[in-house]
Parts: sequence; C-alpha cells; structure tokens
Amino acid sequence: MQEQRNILIKKYLEQHSLVESNILSFNDFIRNKMQQIVSELNENINAEEELEIKLGKIRIESPNIIEADGSTSIVTPSIARLRSLTYSAPVFVELTIKYGNQTDSAEVEIGRIPIMVKSSACNTYNMSKEELLENYMDPLDPGGYFIVNGNERVMVMNEDLAANQPFIEEGRLGLTLKIFSQRGSYRIPTTISETKEGILEVTFSRLKNIPAIVLLKVLGMTKEAEIAKNIDYENDCLIVNMYEFANLQSSDDAIDYIAEKAGIQGTKKEIVTRVKQRVDSFLLPHIGVGKNARLEKAVTLCKLLRLYLKAKEDKKLRTDKDHYANKRVKLSGDLMADLFRVNLGIFVRDIQYSLQKVAKRKKFYSIKTLAKSTLFSHRIESAIATGSWIGERSGVTQNMDKANYLAMLSQLQRVSSTLPGEQENFMARTLHPTHYGRFCPTESPEGTEIGLRKNLAILSKISTAITFD
Repeated sequence: MQEQRNILIKKYLEQHSLVESNILSFNDFIRNKMQQIVSELNENINAEEELEIKLGKIRIESPNIIEADGSTSIVTPSIARLRSLTYSAPVFVELTIKYGNQTDSAEVEIGRIPIMVKSSACNTYNMSKEELLENYMDPLDPGGYFIVNGNERVMVMNEDLAANQPFIEEGRLGLTLKIFSQRGSYRIPTTISETKEGILEVTFSRLKNIPAIVLLKVLGMTKEAEIAKNIDYENDCLIVNMYEFANLQSSDDAIDYIAEKAGIQGTKKEIVTRVKQRVDSFLLPHIGVGKNARLEKAVTLCKLLRLYLKAKEDKKLRTDKDHYANKRVKLSGDLMADLFRVNLGIFVRDIQYSLQKVAKRKKFYSIKTLAKSTLFSHRIESAIATGSWIGERSGVTQNMDKANYLAMLSQLQRVSSTLPGEQENFMARTLHPTHYGRFCPTESPEGTEIGLRKNLAILSKISTAITFD
C-alpha cells in the first residue's frame, strides 16, 4: 500500500510542481488578466473634447536586459542573480490617439514587469534537466518567486472573505447582512440592518442608513406590489416598511428623500444627477455601474432583504466566516493584477496630461516619446522589492528563505490573513475543520501572528477563477 502511494506521489511530482498554484495564477495574469484590465480601462477613459485615447492589444516579450552599449540580450534567472539585475520583461501595448481629425496609432513600450521564475513567460520554461544545468539553474528549483535587483522575492498569498456573497452575523448593531461587492480592484461593503423602529436600512460608501424601500424606488421599483412580489417573504417587518414609505410614489420623490437625508445640495437637476451617480457607482458595483443595471440591482437587493428577513426568524441562517467556503486566497496573479491596474491607470492619465500640454502649444508630438514611462516600471519593481502594496498593505513580498529546500517550499506555500495581529480574533486563529487537507495544522508562527499566518499543505492546489463565455 505504501509503495503504491509512493509511486503515485512520484508520478504526480514528475508532472506537477509543488508550488504550481502561484505559477498558474501568474500565467493566467500574463495570458488573460492583463488584456482584461486594458479592456476595462478602455471603457473608463474619459474622452476630452478633441482628444481620444484607445488602448488595444497587449503583449509581453521574453525577459531581457539592455546592455551599456544599447544592445539587448536574453537573460536567465542565474544571470540576474549574479549581476544583481531585475528579471523582467518589456510590455507593449497598441496605442491609438485621435486629435481633431488626426489619428495616430503605434505599438509602444509602456514599461517592464518582473517575471516569475518557471512561469510561461520565463526563459527557463519547458527546459530539460540538461538545459537547466547548462544555464546554471538547479533542476529541483520549484520557481514561483521573482528576482528584483538580484534579490529573490516571494509573494505571500493573501486570505480574505469572499467577495459578492452575503454574510449574516450578529454584532453590536444587532443582526446585519453584509456583502463585499467587488469590481476590479474596488471592494465596497454594502450592509443591511434594522433600526429599533423596525425600518430596514442599507449602508454603502457615502450613503449611510438609507431605508431599503426608498432605495428600491430610486432603482425604479416604485410599486409596492412589485416590491412584495420580488421579496416574496411577507411578515410584519416588511408591511411596516411598505406602509412607512407608501407616500413616495415615484423615483423622483425617493431621490428627494435620499438627498435630504444625506445632505446633498444643489439645483433639482444636480441633486438627481448626484444621487443617481452615487447609487449607480457605489451600490453593488459587481452587477454593473451604469443605469442599465438598476433593475438587476433592485432584484438582487430584494433577494438580500428576503434572506435578511428569514435570518431574523431562523437562527440557523448565520454565516460561519471561518468556514473556508466563505474565504478566497489571492494568489500572485491576483496581487499583480491589482498593482498593474492601478499603475496602468496612472500611465494613461500621464499621457492625457502630456497630450493636453502638447495640444495647447500646437506642437508636433511622437506617440513613442509620450508613452515612454520609466515610472511605470519603477513603481511595479519597487512594490515587489519592498512588499508595500496598493491599499496600504505591507509585507506582501518577502526575501526568500533558502536555509534548506523545505524552508523554501514552506515560504512559497505561505498564506497570510488580512486581519491585524494586534486584535484578538480568537475564532479566526482557531483550527477549523475545513482546513483539513488544505492547510498544515501545526505550522504557524508563535506570537501575535499565530493562526493568522498559515501554510498550505504540501500537495494542496488552489483553483483559479473560471470565466464563462
């Protein structure tokens, strides 16, 4: 029996890396996520009166270095280590600028991004044992790390509550339903709670304690019969809420109520625009951020209200936040996508600013000169070198521990929680039955980080998100 198990493990290890979850995630970032981010950004670029910027196809070359004489040579991880270089590759994107009647298009280099060793973009990818030895690489090196200025940096996986799904819990505010609505790098919590008078309220972003029925009327669900039909769970609490706001007959009446409650001032037209803009942009943005998504948001809000009303009467409908079905692990590809999205946005704004200056002076411009940005490369390189990430997070990357092979594997399998170590959080630190087979039950640091910093089981794998066509 033991022999068969050893044979199976040997076969598995011949076909898979022990740290392949991170490598597959980075591959997904290179192949799919980068282009998705460019497409997302295209939709959100604010077109000026005469100026229009469009980003097209993105591609990434093999890792290389520009020598002192200006020539370009291919680099391997071992050369990057010996020469204290950053193992990175140039990123090119198609850029089209429309100015008045003039259209200019070119493929420009926007900067460089560090490449993960043994990923599909790495120069050692698919090399045989002999080829690796020829290039001074250890054939047993699992990869899954970056090389920045000759230092090997490991990206620590991040554990957080799952986005876009409801959490029902009892706290100091009584019973609350919370959903972390995520769209791109934005994560906006939406909370449903109940006042002492029995009024159901919704809180999100800059709109606090807005009655749920009023919000549904702003979204276009103005008839009580339609609201009751979509909530599909009748009890005294719902009847009280319906009766309380029965005088708000139209969407405009509901907008006036919210404007008064939130202290939004201006002309009638400005008030309507501001309220609608806040509701469209910040209420459940994962559904959509345009006016076309309003009805779907109203239906979703009704479903969440039904769940909340049921949970009031059934104590079994409480969410176990520590159950691993309610958590997600952010891998290297997800963390790099957050960094890339923010820096690409800054890069586009820089181009817009440069073009506006050129347009005012009515001077000739070259796309390649405008788009050349050393800041893009520097920001990404600096984040990986220091571990300081967007969202004011720190310690996302660490220097690689190469005391022995197992220490290296252990660090590459590390998962860190977003909860602060100074707080007690007893339940979050406790071993949960859903950790079985997924996490090592004993490997966790002593002190404030105990239970918050875990390690994946050696043979565990993390699946990447599935996209439906």
